[in-house]
Amino acid sequence: MIDKKQSSENRRILRIAIPSIISNITVPLLGLIDVTIVGHLGSPAYIGAIAVGGMLFNIIYWIFGFLRMGTSGMTSQAYGQHDLNEITRLLLRSVGVGLFIALCLLILQYPILKLAFTLIQTIPEVEQLATTYFYICIWGAPATLGLYGFAGWFIGMQNSRFPMYIAITQNIVNIVASLSFVYLLDMKVAGVATGTLIAQYAGFFMAILLYMRYYNALRKRIVWKEIIQKQAMYRFFQVNRDIFFRTLCLVVVTLFFTSAGAAQGEIVLAVNTLLMQLFTLFSYIMDGFAYAGEALAGRYIGAKNQTALRNTVHHLFYWGLGLSLIFTILYAIGGKEFLGLLTNDTSVINASDTYFYWALIIPLAGFSAFLWDGVFIGATATRQMLYSMLVASASFFGVYYAFHPLLGNHALWLAFLIYLSLRGVVQTFLGRQIMKKVIASQ
Repeated sequence: MIDKKQSSENRRILRIAIPSIISNITVPLLGLIDVTIVGHLGSPAYIGAIAVGGMLFNIIYWIFGFLRMGTSGMTSQAYGQHDLNEITRLLLRSVGVGLFIALCLLILQYPILKLAFTLIQTIPEVEQLATTYFYICIWGAPATLGLYGFAGWFIGMQNSRFPMYIAITQNIVNIVASLSFVYLLDMKVAGVATGTLIAQYAGFFMAILLYMRYYNALRKRIVWKEIIQKQAMYRFFQVNRDIFFRTLCLVVVTLFFTSAGAAQGEIVLAVNTLLMQLFTLFSYIMDGFAYAGEALAGRYIGAKNQTALRNTVHHLFYWGLGLSLIFTILYAIGGKEFLGLLTNDTSVINASDTYFYWALIIPLAGFSAFLWDGVFIGATATRQMLYSMLVASASFFGVYYAFHPLLGNHALWLAFLIYLSLRGVVQTFLGRQIMKKVIASQ
């Protein structure tokens, strides 16, 4: 009986985690496809323009990622409570807020771009091309931010297959549209941007169609005045405010890591960038299990099922520990060969030997933070998640500035790994409070 229960829980986790992992892997493909297409146009300025434009949108949309995470946690709890009215309201509330933020971005697009190029120094040709890219792709903000709401809602409904279908569709549309505009209509960067824009709206409209096809019964539960009910909106913004500030901390640490590496020369910057690809690859896998944590933890907390919640957390950490060990072994065996696929610059590859062992520690140091993030989002314990991020971020800068004069770039990696580890350690202690709250509410 115990084995059957464990097998059932593993199936629930994998049913959400595997499609989420596939979705995560397809996300960078949108940018990679754009770079590949312009990379054959004969000028490095095109690649630079796509890189700068893509970075701007990554930062903008990363900051507003709370629309997905907050919606996922609150929806999964409503799902566990079988509150169909609140489930319906949460989708409309999230998509509505996303569209409002997108409208603000469209209105403020000129000052946003001016601020960006005040901070980013580049040659005039790249700036001109990146401006063209930006002014086209910014009109995809309603689709992208609206889709965040749908993605979080689908995951909260224990359905990660739909976000996967949408992500795959977006990539197919992007490839076809971008190639057509660039090579048939000779639109160059404007063609790539237009292809990306069309792909974004293809994903958004597909989300609407999937909702209408499979969740149409919920439409009769729509009561518009209840969507903006004061207390519910306060909770919505309270949860998302904490996630917003937590994401800002994450963005600051990530950008500082890049800039601190750049300050030490182009070789160190290149090495850090390559080694971070090992972290990024691992994060795609762990994020899939974090999404499973969001959906299942929220569901069991909503149902006030403390036993199932504990069981899910334990199984998530079994998966996390096992996969971390596997990744550590794989990186130790083939990590350097993987770096060789990313570059043939022997000076960069040789320099990476000095710092490679830091990358081997990443999986074991970081998996706990990823999984607890998922559980905390599912529990809507976003304030505690913010606290752990503040402690970890402060430690990152403290360790870096304390040891940088002595250790150089090693201090940057030491600070980053302590930052990852400390997030998991603090959340482990705070996670016990979440369990106790579930017990108290029963």
